Amino acid sequence: MEKIKIGFAPTRRSIFSAPDAVKYADLTRAKLDEMGVSYVDIKDINEEGLLYDDNDRIKIAEKFRKEGVAGLFLPHENFGTEYECARLAKDLNVPVLLWGPRDERPEPDGMRLRDTQCGLFATGKVLRRFGIPFTYMTNCRLTDPEFNRGIHDFLAVCNVVKKFRNLRILQIGPRPYDFWSTMCNEGELLEKFNVQLAPVPIPELTAEMKRVRDEEKDKVEAVVDYCHSNMICKIDDTLLTNVAALKVAMKNMADKYGAGAIAIQCWNALQGEIGIMPCAANSLLNEEGIPVVCETDIHGAITQVLAEAATFGDKKGMFADWTVRHPDNENGELLQHCGPWPMSVADEKPSICVPVAFPYNGAISARAKKGKLSIMRFDGDGGEYSMLLGHAKGIDGPYTKGTYLWIEVNDLKRLEAKVVEGPYIHHCVAVQADIVPVIYEACKYIGVKPDLYDPIEDKVKAYLHGEEVVFDEI
Repeated sequence: MEKIKIGFAPTRRSIFSAPDAVKYADLTRAKLDEMGVSYVDIKDINEEGLLYDDNDRIKIAEKFRKEGVAGLFLPHENFGTEYECARLAKDLNVPVLLWGPRDERPEPDGMRLRDTQCGLFATGKVLRRFGIPFTYMTNCRLTDPEFNRGIHDFLAVCNVVKKFRNLRILQIGPRPYDFWSTMCNEGELLEKFNVQLAPVPIPELTAEMKRVRDEEKDKVEAVVDYCHSNMICKIDDTLLTNVAALKVAMKNMADKYGAGAIAIQCWNALQGEIGIMPCAANSLLNEEGIPVVCETDIHGAITQVLAEAATFGDKKGMFADWTVRHPDNENGELLQHCGPWPMSVADEKPSICVPVAFPYNGAISARAKKGKLSIMRFDGDGGEYSMLLGHAKGIDGPYTKGTYLWIEVNDLKRLEAKVVEGPYIHHCVAVQADIVPVIYEACKYIGVKPDLYDPIEDKVKAYLHGEEVVFDEI
């Protein structure tokens, strides 16, 4: 699992108990250590290790920038200094977590030591005045389960935002002519989101394939051996060597161009050059944690990167078509693609074979595991971008070719209308985890509108604020 580093800046206000603020800051540090959280501390900035002074705030910002923190945690150990919190958050431009520990019973003489909750209300207002999006974790004790859950979810949000803001996608070939739906605005993605494309022509890929067959035979042979060990290879060794060479070549090119994901024109010019579908090579790279999507779908690649980031890379994305309705279940749908899904999502041994729609070998066929899913799609029209997002579950259904899973949603007609009316297309990414709240929260930091295909927004917000929420069972 990927490690996210956050800046830890506990804060106090002078009119409340400084010793108690120091005490609770140290208790918070101990809890983060117990949880294994990676954080940059400020105990070297002043004797108390707290944020309350503007000169210290400048030093803290410099330290956090130098350390490359992906998020800012502002524990209010007493009331807190709201304007210093806002100034620091403005300096850093990373996701912000606002929280404070619950106060004790007032002293026998009626005095209160910290007034933490009141300070949270004040800081929330000032952050809004500064135009700073922030995440709020409910005013709870360090021992409450809400604290553990809130920290974990915030780290996941930070990972999603970090990946999105530093994303470069290797684009191999233009989109297929017939796929007008996968158009994207390269300049706009760069201007709005700093998403960079590294476009390369297909001959550059085939030249790299030839090179690795000649100069990196050991890597190619290792992939061939892996396929024989982990798949049913309904393909001759000559074509399987092409699959392996393609996989190694694509990995090399992603490294060369510093790309964190790949979108490839998988048909039909490529087949005339190498005689195979690239699906199996895509699957192998997806299994290694390099998201690869089909039909040069740049928005699809962005979606898969974010989906996997929400799980810290622990779960792999399934790039899929919304394909056909279930023959028997009115809320059932087929998620399917020619064969790019990683093997770890399958509940059977995958086969390398001929896909459903093309005469060329080199695709994967396997049914995915049933269970709870999150499904999402980043897309945009006319300069406005949103994230389709919701839950589903895997169900039984007829056999079909390719990588596939029959799913059920709460209301397929409502989902269908969302996809048709846009700005979405027939492509989506599914992941075998509940990442809906994390992606919903990350959208506020990346400038994308969350678009839930079920009316569960109030429940998602309640979950994020620390309530125990049961989403509707499908």
